[in-house]
Amino acid sequence: MIVYSENKQQFVDDVRGNIIHEKILLEFKRSLGRTVAENEIASWRNSMQFMESVVNDPEIPADAGVSIEYNIPLTNNRVDFILTGKDHNNVDTAVIVELKQWSKVETTSKDAIVRTALGGGVRETNHPSYQAWSYAALIEDYNETVRLESIALRPCAYLHNLDSAEAINDPCYQEHINKAPVFISKDVKKLNAFLKQFVKHGDTTDIMYRIEHGKIKPSKNLADSLVSMIQGNTEFLMIDDQKLVYETAIDLAVNKTADKKQVLIVEGGPGTGKSVVAINLLVEMTKREKVTQYVSKNQAPRMVYSARLKGSITKGRIDNLFKGSASYTGVESGFFDALIIDEAHRLIAKNRYNKDSENQVKELIAASKLAVFFIDEAQMVTWSDIGTKAEIHQWAAELGADVQEMQLQSQFRCNGSDGYLAWVDDAVQLRGTANPTLEGIDYEFKVFDDPCALRQAIRDKNLEANKARMVAGYCWDWVSDSRKQANDAAAMDIVIPQYGFEAQWNLANDGSLWIMAGNSVNEVGCIHTCQGLELDYIGVIVGEDLIVRDGEVITDAHKRSNMDASIRGFKKLLKENPDAAKEKADTIIKNTYRTLMTRGQKGCYFFSVDPETNAYFKERAEAVSLARPLIPTEKYAGLQLEVVDVPDEERYVTAIPLLNIKAAAGGFSMEQHLEVCDWVRLPEPFEHKPGYFVAQVVGESMNRRIPNGAWCLFKPDQGGSRNGKIVLVESSHIQDTETGSSYTVKSYHSEKVSNDAGGWEHSKIVLSPMSSVGVFGDVVLVGEQVESFGVVGEFVAVL
Repeated sequence: MIVYSENKQQFVDDVRGNIIHEKILLEFKRSLGRTVAENEIASWRNSMQFMESVVNDPEIPADAGVSIEYNIPLTNNRVDFILTGKDHNNVDTAVIVELKQWSKVETTSKDAIVRTALGGGVRETNHPSYQAWSYAALIEDYNETVRLESIALRPCAYLHNLDSAEAINDPCYQEHINKAPVFISKDVKKLNAFLKQFVKHGDTTDIMYRIEHGKIKPSKNLADSLVSMIQGNTEFLMIDDQKLVYETAIDLAVNKTADKKQVLIVEGGPGTGKSVVAINLLVEMTKREKVTQYVSKNQAPRMVYSARLKGSITKGRIDNLFKGSASYTGVESGFFDALIIDEAHRLIAKNRYNKDSENQVKELIAASKLAVFFIDEAQMVTWSDIGTKAEIHQWAAELGADVQEMQLQSQFRCNGSDGYLAWVDDAVQLRGTANPTLEGIDYEFKVFDDPCALRQAIRDKNLEANKARMVAGYCWDWVSDSRKQANDAAAMDIVIPQYGFEAQWNLANDGSLWIMAGNSVNEVGCIHTCQGLELDYIGVIVGEDLIVRDGEVITDAHKRSNMDASIRGFKKLLKENPDAAKEKADTIIKNTYRTLMTRGQKGCYFFSVDPETNAYFKERAEAVSLARPLIPTEKYAGLQLEVVDVPDEERYVTAIPLLNIKAAAGGFSMEQHLEVCDWVRLPEPFEHKPGYFVAQVVGESMNRRIPNGAWCLFKPDQGGSRNGKIVLVESSHIQDTETGSSYTVKSYHSEKVSNDAGGWEHSKIVLSPMSSVGVFGDVVLVGEQVESFGVVGEFVAVL
């Protein structure tokens, strides 16, 4: 959309007649159905007077085109001013001019970032040269007409109120200035010369009309560059169920989006690789010329994954693929082929900075043909988070979208990460699990009595791979925020005086890239800058918002910093419904620390400012199971049964067989050959009956009944209805090999149909989890899978 489009002479006349701002506003209201703030109208009036003096030159043809407020597809961004025409070689050209009202600029240490007065304070923002160039890059990358018809785009920036060029032209920004020169108040003649360099002849071929109506399609160059960046990069390697989710999403985007919207909900806890799949989908769909963007409410994941992809491809072109969840208000229905929404649990109902926003879940589904929501409801950590499965289903139904659900299980389950997650849930008393101890879990959890010692341990771990950081609950004010005039940038934010510990929040220097910046190990991150990201080791400092008294975990939202927006709304609800307010705040605080404590893939170092809380977690970390093996043995770790030698005549009389298989409480196990490897004696009151046997169950999908690693008693399948029973299932078809069978333990449900012989047969068998972890889905067997499926035994008890 172009708000204003005339030839140069008409533009000059409108400015001189002092009606340019009125014409822009009138068209703005007509096109968008809304008005704008007075300060924006004033900026049009002011800036266009300066531009009139620049272009009012007989060497710039009267029939050159002038376009104002061109809305760039894929974004909510608008180009301030575009001059179109033909250059000296008769090449169609559009000169993009980014206009700024700034009168003062400060440099920063960040790439393409400056500081200036914005929104009532001094804030960081993009360098205008970078901004102008990124707009041109976005248009070129996604507008097929610009590419096929070789329309040249020439970006620049004009800061007509800025008198000093020292900061804006600092050498640290030279790379961006080379791509899009910046002009200040004294550079009218230079800007005029720049425009005349590229617009020699008038616009006789409707350049902006062709650009505005050009087909939106990713360029092959962009797609090839993205593909080359993730190939061979182990950070983006997909395994197991990640690949299944990926292929399902691709199939929905390629084969099923023509006639009806599609929604894919992907559940997965920490460490399950949600972001890995999301990045792979972004790359593959772009490669397939699908208009796709990666979306997250939190800036940190967008910034970090954007930075990790940068290489041969330039910064701005990557950044255009990563957008915030507030970017889709008012977007044309189905404009995007696919939107990949990471950390979807963090979506909100209404953006308070945009009165036209409704609900981000609704806007994302509406704006796309396929919306893929990666979600973990246990990581909802602010008052305004609404990204639940129920919310997604509601809006999908209203917008006529088909919904499919899938789950990602932990890619680190081999080293006990699932067990650690369940232990954290149990320890912070979010939900009871079968993991009251860390025994047998290959994960380093250590409680420190001194935060200085914790910091040193994180520093030491960081030397290995720059993947260790400290985080804390937002219980300390950000007093070092130098954007606020009363604050001291050198001040310490997190101060624990009894230990001599002082540190700053991470927000000042590296912002959302703190988690990967080389010198940020001494700073402390918060939930807003680490959610959705992972390290090797995480150091967690717990504030007074979560304490333990007599074994009970107690939360207090009043102990959070007043600067923490995540509990905005708590005090209001507290007056209206105290019980509901406290319950919601309790969940948010516990979810926050659960999320912080699970950012480390290898280990978590813990310290609480409250001694009793520290002692509680230390006791939980050092605890072992009360029940010990009756006979110590390396052969059967954790077995609490007596292994005996019995003659044949006493088998099933004084002992029953112990099978060698490890049944998976998850998906089906790897292939195994079922054998009797020993005989065991059952404790009273269990009897040694024919067909009974003992086998081990490994995994978390049945942890409401069967703990991970439990040795269980099974009885032979009796036939008849098995619905609702827990069964040990064997299948050789699932793996489709002759190397053995696969086994799983699940709750059994089946559907039957009559057959031609007058009897019945199974049409579908559903094997369901009984888990508190919330990341496991049903195993559904249909067709040939049903035929090769068999029940080995029915669960009796955990021994």
